[in-house]
Amino acid sequence: MAPTTSTPTPVALITGASSGIGLAAALALLEKGWAVYGGARRVDRMQAITDAGGTALELDVTDDASMAAALERIVAERGRIDVLVNNAGYGSYGALEDVPIDEARRQFEVNLFGLARLTQLVLPTMRALGRGRIVNISSIGGRIYEPLGSWYHATKFAVEGLSDSLRIELAPHGIDVVIVQPGPIRTEWNTLSRESLLERSGQGAYAEQASRLHATYTRVDEGPLSASPEAVARTIVAAVTANRPRTRYAVPFSAKAVVGLRRMLPDRVMDAILSRMA
Repeated sequence: MAPTTSTPTPVALITGASSGIGLAAALALLEKGWAVYGGARRVDRMQAITDAGGTALELDVTDDASMAAALERIVAERGRIDVLVNNAGYGSYGALEDVPIDEARRQFEVNLFGLARLTQLVLPTMRALGRGRIVNISSIGGRIYEPLGSWYHATKFAVEGLSDSLRIELAPHGIDVVIVQPGPIRTEWNTLSRESLLERSGQGAYAEQASRLHATYTRVDEGPLSASPEAVARTIVAAVTANRPRTRYAVPFSAKAVVGLRRMLPDRVMDAILSRMA
């Protein structure tokens, strides 16, 4: 799917492109000669994309009209869309008992339903082309579980299931579905998730667990097991340019190791390991 002189410049839409993985992926594809549209609620934070020759779109994945307008603009300007990278998402932590149900619903709206709705909107254009690629940014949190993270993990487990079904569903139309599973990545996502943990459960029945888990996340996020957003961006580029992409890409190496352990270990053993985090 790399651009050549005999084929149109491939077009990608990346959500959550104002920082972190989304921004890094947009810049990486621009370096490859792609036409890139970066979408986020705050256009002012995507100046790097426009400076590199891309297009910044105001896009809210919880607003249907916003998503429809973005797709209409891309098709009007380019006549096609080759790749959708569903990257928008966030992690809100805290004990299930402590997290307000409205916050739980919002996390599903952003992490799952926004992803699904934007995919619905892009599919007619991809089917008309007879080709396309949807890259859903999941997490190793879609394969493992952690204490005080039940709502976040629920959204990512849902993304994994949706993506697997969609992969088979869209194969006859020439459309690939790929899952990228980041592990610990050095972005503002980490700070926000840790802050939400203490905000929701820093007091009360789960305070001791929350404190220990916060310390564990801080060590991991700032230590050698974590990676830069650019590492994930390189994986996304590999996923969208491969002739036959893998169904899943875990990144960095620590993420691959964790996913591998989950495949091998019984639930009770995994419970014992993860319980030590909190």
